[in-house]
Amino acid sequence: MQELEKAADAIGASWLSRQDAWGNTSLRWLIVLAAALVGVAILKLVRVRAMHHLVRLQATDRVRQSERGAGDWLRGSEDLVRRTKTWFFVMLAAYVVGGFLKLPAGVSQALADAMIVALVLQAAIWGDALLDFAVARRIEERKDVNGAAATTLGALALLGRTTIWTAAGLLVMANLGINVTALIAGFGIGGIAVALAAQNILSDLFASASIVLDRPFVLGDLIVVDDKTGTVERIGLKTTRIRSVSGEQLVFSNADLLKSRIHNFQRMSERRAAFTLNVALATPHEKLATIPALIRGAVEEQPQARFDRAHFARLGPAAMAFDAVYYVNDASYSVYMDVQQAINLAVVRRLAEEGVELAK
Repeated sequence: MQELEKAADAIGASWLSRQDAWGNTSLRWLIVLAAALVGVAILKLVRVRAMHHLVRLQATDRVRQSERGAGDWLRGSEDLVRRTKTWFFVMLAAYVVGGFLKLPAGVSQALADAMIVALVLQAAIWGDALLDFAVARRIEERKDVNGAAATTLGALALLGRTTIWTAAGLLVMANLGINVTALIAGFGIGGIAVALAAQNILSDLFASASIVLDRPFVLGDLIVVDDKTGTVERIGLKTTRIRSVSGEQLVFSNADLLKSRIHNFQRMSERRAAFTLNVALATPHEKLATIPALIRGAVEEQPQARFDRAHFARLGPAAMAFDAVYYVNDASYSVYMDVQQAINLAVVRRLAEEGVELAK
């Protein structure tokens, strides 16, 4: 029995010390493979623990009570960790432990090239995840003020994603020894041809992106474009649609819209109103002196109005003119008209009470 055990030990020792064509013993191969498997297992465990930790952080009161957006960044970080692929861990472990083996130059170069390809693809996946996170966060921030932003931001996300994967593909091909110079030149010529053929569409697309990001107006704003007035109903990829005050729908090209002067009345914090009051030439002096205070009192009766000035401005051949200015502290046009009507009625009533006649 002892002789059999010694024979088995001798065979095992002989097998473990056996060398391959490159000078690596079987024992070294076993150690390297074991190290690679352990390394992959450790990396996967780190990924799982990191994901669980980020999920717990999102659920804690500390995150809920922190400044707005902390939870979003944690969710974005969790998505990045989740999208880190197992094959990337395998390739990383193989590249690291490969340094402890004696390998031919061609095999070492192939292993390095494979590592670079894996790194480029994983970086593209991370970039895709960051783009998704940024677009989703932007849409979430703007959904209450501009529901149409999702359409434009979705198109921009598709353009960004295409750019990321195109760049990743070119890097991979270049690393594999493929001459991408001619390919890039072909893409450039083709891109110029496509851009010339679709320049109007691209112009409207970038104008749409400018509207969404710069926000000269949002859905529901009352705007004036040239001589057209209406409320913004929809902001699309190519056109913006406005409901005019007379009821019809106006359709503007986004590029043409940004070239125009846009008056956005929705951004007003208050509206200015001015009027001229012409009273009869026969009005006594003492009555004339009370008219500015009379106008001021009529304005100050309205809680949404702010008096600015009222003066005896001009003495004409047929009337004596008083100029008055006040502000309505509301951007709504209907509120503005209601306040103006109330002030006009109050001025007429007060003039009648004072016995002041308007010029004919």
